[in-house]
Amino acid sequence: MRRRSLIGAGLAAGLSTMTGLAAAQGPAGKTLSLIVPYPAGGGSDINARLAAPEFSRLLGQTAIVDNVPGASGSLGVMKAANAPADGSVLLLGSPMELMLTPLTLASARYKAEDFRPIGVMAVTSMVLLARKDLGVGSVDELVTMLRRPDAKELSYGSIGPGSLYHLLGERFTQQTGTKMLHVPYKGMAPVVNDLLGGQIDLVFMPLAGNVPDLLDAGKVKALGLAATVPHERFTAIPLMRNSKGLEDFVYSLWSGVQVSQRVPEETQQRLHAAFNQMMQKPEIRRGIELGGSKVPPEQPLAELRRAYQADVERYRAIAKSVNLRPE
Repeated sequence: MRRRSLIGAGLAAGLSTMTGLAAAQGPAGKTLSLIVPYPAGGGSDINARLAAPEFSRLLGQTAIVDNVPGASGSLGVMKAANAPADGSVLLLGSPMELMLTPLTLASARYKAEDFRPIGVMAVTSMVLLARKDLGVGSVDELVTMLRRPDAKELSYGSIGPGSLYHLLGERFTQQTGTKMLHVPYKGMAPVVNDLLGGQIDLVFMPLAGNVPDLLDAGKVKALGLAATVPHERFTAIPLMRNSKGLEDFVYSLWSGVQVSQRVPEETQQRLHAAFNQMMQKPEIRRGIELGGSKVPPEQPLAELRRAYQADVERYRAIAKSVNLRPE
């Protein structure tokens, strides 16, 4: 009984509607598995390793990180989708593998609606980068260059057809009435290397990781930020939404925790409460912000679900507009 009181008290701060051991604990004796659909060392993996100890403490379960890479993240997602529906398996996912991979990969036998969001850990704005000697300094100057009758065709790189980076390039050309050559790569490292080497002209990327260092060193140029407000550090980067025809060009890459939609509502609520408690830890927030991402405000489950579905519909509409099909 004393243990019940202690755990309930630990959760009560900030979780007024969730008290007691029954609200906090997961399935008795079961290990909590945090599936990362990529190899160790990436952003999702780092976030998972920040989260695992806190989930373990809050839920009273041993928590492990399970890296399941392969097939554009779909192997890990399918493992999470087919896991027992008791809340013992969480997915550290993003729109890339949850929403976009099923639109391009026939072997990805799931859809975004097979999952429910528990919480968003990190959000990163997308930025349009150009090789440093392209000769333009803003989105408006780029559009002017692309529209010249004698303009040389410019290229933009991505990590493959159907990736967020590809769809943003396609959406940009649609909304500006321009044309560019899409050059797909197998991974972000070769995209960045070829941008630095001048083999490609442009790329949409998250403003995180090594991108701030590249900007500071003057190795690439940031032409526009796909956000509603300026970046806290790179305040001089123009907002793309201020350019004609791009007023709704606002995109970010988020990373968060999801579970199978088969998990009972009560369990989803319990995990959501633990997630919110976890995200109050300063060390968790610092770890995320060190990578260049932002920690979003806490959201109720209903709001998270609406935002998740809105993203699903938005990306499907873009994919349809460029005739993207699973292969």
